[in-house]
Amino acid sequence: MKHIMALSIFLVLLLGIVGTVQAQAKEIKIGVVTLQMRSPYFISMVRAIEAEAPQFKNVKLFVADGRGDVAKVTADIEDLIAKRVDGFIMNISPLESLPGPMAAIKKAGIPVMLLNRKLRGDPYTSWIGADNFATATGVGEYIVKRLEGKGILLMMRGGPEDNSTGNARRDGVLSKVKGTNIQTIIAPAFGGWTEDGGFKVMEDMLAKHKKIDAVFCENDSMGLGAMKAIRDAGRSKEILVFGFDGQKEALRQIMIGSNYAGTGHNDANTIGRMGFQRMMAILAGATVDTDTPFPVRVINKDNVAKYYDPDSIF
Repeated sequence: MKHIMALSIFLVLLLGIVGTVQAQAKEIKIGVVTLQMRSPYFISMVRAIEAEAPQFKNVKLFVADGRGDVAKVTADIEDLIAKRVDGFIMNISPLESLPGPMAAIKKAGIPVMLLNRKLRGDPYTSWIGADNFATATGVGEYIVKRLEGKGILLMMRGGPEDNSTGNARRDGVLSKVKGTNIQTIIAPAFGGWTEDGGFKVMEDMLAKHKKIDAVFCENDSMGLGAMKAIRDAGRSKEILVFGFDGQKEALRQIMIGSNYAGTGHNDANTIGRMGFQRMMAILAGATVDTDTPFPVRVINKDNVAKYYDPDSIF
């Protein structure tokens, strides 16, 4: 994480973006649009952008919380276009597309920096995020290794059924489990991407299945909830937990040697900061990559010290 951040800052300084943007007389207005501010991941990404912005003295952020409502997201974008923002930074996962709002942004000639979720069929300027399938294949490989190719693996989904982020993470893990002697069980209920949801689903599955060797949750929040349910049932010694994202508390559990065994790296703080810096580069006239997928990294007991930051927002 540190070397990615250092590279981003180095490129910004190399291009002279800070000085270029601050030298401009007019205020630079950036619209930050997020589908919701309820989950730790979404909150952390916005806070990271807010923490990065003060180095540009003439930049003003307008943060819009969609509260999980697509209609509100659309209204927020329309409002920010009316405010004549100079750029959009958007994390609107799990939405697949926003044809009307994105067309309006394009018509207004405003650059769009997408974080985390890449929209399908809608124009954007640049995207930074994790390759969910590729990273999940790494997690799947580690699950197979820890289970020595045999056992029962419970899969916990965030939902809904057509969520492409969750499906990519599920399919990535399953692509490595396939062909082994590991039996998979798909939990019928969704965990809703929350710790409470993960707890409830895991509690139910523990009551139904006397033998489970590991659980893969499509994000760490659900994983932490599942871990609590497993602990309350007195089954921590028999069930390993695997997640996705790299949430601070999950990393702490890996570090202290609990049954939380590993997670896929998808750091909200780094993505948020890199996204803000790239937007500044775009506004300064720099040529940037259209797509920047995060390198595939699986965090486990062997490398967690490189990634754990007790002061991290997420």
